[in-house]
Amino acid sequence: MFKIGLVSVSDRAANGIYDDEGIPSLISWLQTALKTPFITENRIIPDEQPIIEQTLCEFVDKLHCDLILTTGGTGPAIRDVTPDATLAIADRVMPGFGEQMRQISLHFVPTAILSRQVGVIRKKCLILNLPGRPKSIKETLEGVKDSAGKIIVNGIFASVPYCLELLEGPYIETHDQIVKSFRPKSSNKSNI
Repeated sequence: MFKIGLVSVSDRAANGIYDDEGIPSLISWLQTALKTPFITENRIIPDEQPIIEQTLCEFVDKLHCDLILTTGGTGPAIRDVTPDATLAIADRVMPGFGEQMRQISLHFVPTAILSRQVGVIRKKCLILNLPGRPKSIKETLEGVKDSAGKIIVNGIFASVPYCLELLEGPYIETHDQIVKSFRPKSSNKSNI
């Protein structure tokens, strides 16, 4: 079974000051976008680097998640330490994911250059830092589309299924109308 770890990093949500919107948004998007059945492990945690590191390591090392999506804590504020924690536990950095997330967000806000979002690999798990707002999460995953729904800038999830496949993870299929995953023809099971 495809296992996804969802981590919302927010002091206020972790302390019950307001309801977390990141994890429900991610679950809703994943249910709409994925053809492949999946299960999630969910955590709402504060902006504390040791707690973020511990959670990410637990999700990879003990719960064997194939993919981890974090939300929140990616800006330049002193308490924004999600990328720092993610890089601290990484085996390899995947810089293209961070570059693409900022490219997508720049179509909507000029402050996207302040984002420190990263993508990394720990063991055989892909970990991606997403923004905290539901609208931004959706845009980052799906990409930028024109008024007719044509892709202008690919969302990051278009590359996730093939990346997981290269990590010897599960074969993931998406609903093309939400996000069309890219694979070389030789890797596409529907062509075999």
